[in-house]
Amino acid sequence: MKITEKYLLGLKKAYYDNNGEETWDHFDQIRHGASKADMEKLKEIFPDVPQPLVELLEYVDGTYWRTYSDEEIAFFFLGSDVNEYPYYLLSSKEMIDNQHIAYTYYADYIDRKYEHVEIDPKITDKSERIQWLHFSDCMNNGGTSQLFVDFSPSEKGKKGQ
Repeated sequence: MKITEKYLLGLKKAYYDNNGEETWDHFDQIRHGASKADMEKLKEIFPDVPQPLVELLEYVDGTYWRTYSDEEIAFFFLGSDVNEYPYYLLSSKEMIDNQHIAYTYYADYIDRKYEHVEIDPKITDKSERIQWLHFSDCMNNGGTSQLFVDFSPSEKGKKGQ
């Protein structure tokens, strides 16, 4: 069984175990995967996009205020190390549209312009070279905590961190 299949089965079980059967079943009935064109564009921009993320997007093309069957949903889809703050999965289009968001918001940090802010040495110090795939926002106002896949690490890091 693929990692994505295991994850989806576990997520469904978590919803069921927490009185969310109706919520899960409704979501599962209306959701659809990303379009072929959007997936091709995402892979063109991020050729090393992890296969499990591709498979999640093929299952559901985002859960962050996403419209399916004329219904807007906000569905918690990814876990967190802080239990009360799960994450949404962004759509393939949002990932494409956000391809420069890390540079826009974090270039000063990446370039180490703030001495009092500690930055992991696995992260590059050259903001003009960053290639980060923004794939998720936290439920706490969606965006104050974001998840990225880093395809441009420092020499101490590794691609895909």
